[in-house]
Amino acid sequence: MLRRIATAAALAVLLLGLVAAPAAAGTTPAAQFAWLVDASARPPVPAVELRQHLAPEFLAAVGDADGFNTVLGQVGPLTPGAVVYSTATELRQVTTGPGGPLLVRIVVDPAGLVTGLRFTPYLPAPRSWDALDDAARALAPRVSFAAARITPAGCTLVHGLDPATARPLGSAFKLYVLGALAQAVHDGRLTWDTKLALNPAWKSLPSGVLQDQPDGTVYTLEQYADYMISISDNTATDHLIHRVGRAEVQRQFRRFGNDAPNTPVLTTRELFALKSWHYPAVATAYASLPPALRTVTLPLLDQVPRTDLGAWTQPEMIDELEWFGSPMDMCRAFAGLWAQHDSHVGAALSINDGGLGLSPAGYPTVWFKGGSEPGVLTLNYLAQAADGTLVTASLMLSDPTAPLHEAATLPALAVLRGAIQLTTGADPQ
Repeated sequence: MLRRIATAAALAVLLLGLVAAPAAAGTTPAAQFAWLVDASARPPVPAVELRQHLAPEFLAAVGDADGFNTVLGQVGPLTPGAVVYSTATELRQVTTGPGGPLLVRIVVDPAGLVTGLRFTPYLPAPRSWDALDDAARALAPRVSFAAARITPAGCTLVHGLDPATARPLGSAFKLYVLGALAQAVHDGRLTWDTKLALNPAWKSLPSGVLQDQPDGTVYTLEQYADYMISISDNTATDHLIHRVGRAEVQRQFRRFGNDAPNTPVLTTRELFALKSWHYPAVATAYASLPPALRTVTLPLLDQVPRTDLGAWTQPEMIDELEWFGSPMDMCRAFAGLWAQHDSHVGAALSINDGGLGLSPAGYPTVWFKGGSEPGVLTLNYLAQAADGTLVTASLMLSDPTAPLHEAATLPALAVLRGAIQLTTGADPQ
């Protein structure tokens, strides 16, 4: 929730759009992939050979020959597997290395030199609903899941495990903040270009980067939204809640059909205060209050110095102090955002796909928002298939007694990829 979900590979190299020196015409991504597989078995590859395959700017950016050979030594040797996506300039293909399956993405320039290369952990998706259910149930003591279609009539459940059971959302609640912002823009109360300065009283803790920027630095609301969604920036989120209004965010939960107990909607800074400042005394006292009295106490929480706040390592009252919703609530939130027909909303949600690994040819639009804290992991997707079919897949894992294992993220992504493919009738990969 309050930290960015690290679904990208630890070993990742990505530089796109660089101008390369002339090379032999006609080199394809597939040919460069074949070279990469061969080279992965024999590092260190001589610098002169690397310059025949990698654009000079790309090679320099990854630390020249030494840096590239370090990456090869960590991921290889590689064995090629299924092709996920292929065009004249890009290839995404599954491989297997000593550390397990990887999705390799290669991008080449018109001269055929590699300008982009990324390795992402990748597990095959379950190929049936029964297999998917088994895989999901193995991830946590408590699991809620839904795969659904969005039509003009709303969300239709295709398959689920406790799909209507509300769970802690983590940073997925930021979908409602985004929706409230878009509604304010639609109503003419704000614009995406509205400027807002960083307020030290509204700064939170990571995930994110804006808490480290100088007080008074000015960003547009569009920039805050992009930070909030793409890297789950907590400071950006809190600035939007304060600017749009807490009451408006609370209304957005209801507008999108979420009637879980989310009043008052906490800022991320307030949640940090409840879970890290004199815990559990303050948290227990707050949780015992009715919603109206909770609202009255929030200004007191806001006065806690940010230097007195911190992270926590064990689950802390995840069923009492959080933001809540079910997998079907996530479908309705995505449906509501889609129905707003706002290009800024789509742009923010498309920046980061959370490492899902769907083919862009089969699914040209993918939206993602996840969240986590100790004991909580939620991953939520909207995907539009090439034929226009609009689907969502949401997986919510929680354990009130122990933190979830970091290794749960990779099989969770495989579950969700398979759910989207099964829902749209595609062959799971």
